[in-house]
Amino acid sequence: MTYYQQLHPWCIMRLLPRMQQQVVTRFRRRNDAEAHMQVLCQLEPAATYEIVFDPALEPAETYHE
Repeated sequence: MTYYQQLHPWCIMRLLPRMQQQVVTRFRRRNDAEAHMQVLCQLEPAATYEIVFDPALEPAETYHE
């Protein structure tokens, strides 16, 4: 995950057919994402959007004996 993605954990996802999804944009704050999603829904009412929190998680280190 890039540094930009770590700083912007709130994502607007566009839900596509066949269980696919696309990240539209990322935000630092949820309220910014909500305001942007309102505009997106007005511009394209047929599309489906969701706001998700996507934290930057590092892969867990496994312990090997």
